[in-house]
Amino acid sequence: MRFCLRFRVLVVLLVSSALAAAQTTPSPQITKETREQIIHAFAYDLVYIRTNFPMGKVGLKLKNGTLTPNGAELRQLMALWGPAAKPGDQARITDIVFKQDHIRFEINGGPIKKRKWYQHIEVSGASGIPVTPSDPDANARGSFVDLYFDKYVPDLTGPELKQALRPVFDFDSKTPLNAYLETVPPKVKDAIEKHQVLVGMNREMVIYSKGRPPKKIRERPEEVEYEDWIYGTPPEDVDFVRFVGDEVVRVETMKIDGQKIVRTEKEVDLAGPALAAKQPEHPATAPTLRRPGEEMPDADPQNPSRVPPVAPPTPPGKDPGPNLVG
Repeated sequence: MRFCLRFRVLVVLLVSSALAAAQTTPSPQITKETREQIIHAFAYDLVYIRTNFPMGKVGLKLKNGTLTPNGAELRQLMALWGPAAKPGDQARITDIVFKQDHIRFEINGGPIKKRKWYQHIEVSGASGIPVTPSDPDANARGSFVDLYFDKYVPDLTGPELKQALRPVFDFDSKTPLNAYLETVPPKVKDAIEKHQVLVGMNREMVIYSKGRPPKKIRERPEEVEYEDWIYGTPPEDVDFVRFVGDEVVRVETMKIDGQKIVRTEKEVDLAGPALAAKQPEHPATAPTLRRPGEEMPDADPQNPSRVPPVAPPTPPGKDPGPNLVG
């Protein structure tokens, strides 16, 4: 009896040790064969984009499912450099580069236009001036994402790599709409599928929901400029979707029976400001030609106009200074 008990305990200890060893054994590094298989399977593959890719040499960094930059920093890069790709867009993986601890996936040619071998040749023109190829950075409108790992790139399969790239690439969607719907909140997804507009949506969401508007009206009655997108024509329902900046702030629906429905309370929050802070029309310290201590021309009650009075001519040989009355 004691022998059986000891045998069971020994078996449990051996199994536990084997499991612990399997969990602590690090994954092997990626092999040359796996690299070739990844390049063969993913290079020049078409994918749908799940996040914003800014143009420029910054790119995106993906590690353990966390994407950087994100939030306000990513929106600032998009506004500064422009979009290389947006959610729902179709892009092509044009280059795959393996580093020690990450893999770089370039889309749409990457941020730097590659030069062919013949573009390195210089030819002297008739005037003796060397004619060089065009700027290698010209028309470079792509971007990239760096997929980082701990210490080194492990030996991973195709499905594992697709899962790791899920925050940025969609390999399974068949249409841009399906790819885009995977990137928005559930409430927005449901509204787009029903072709509805919610207060708080952005322009891209409205286009996916209702299409491009047949008619637009832009007005600025006060300090805030807004734009109305009009969908439908009588005798059917007519929707007036008002934007301030990139956000829907008002939805007005005119029914066939004459009923008017207006919604202004935010129905979805995308965690983004609707308007940037208003900038002053003129800098606080605008450049001036006035000498220290001089007043503005309109400060003189005898000269209410803004045209500065002109001083009489100065005799030759003397420094006239500014030709203004002090």
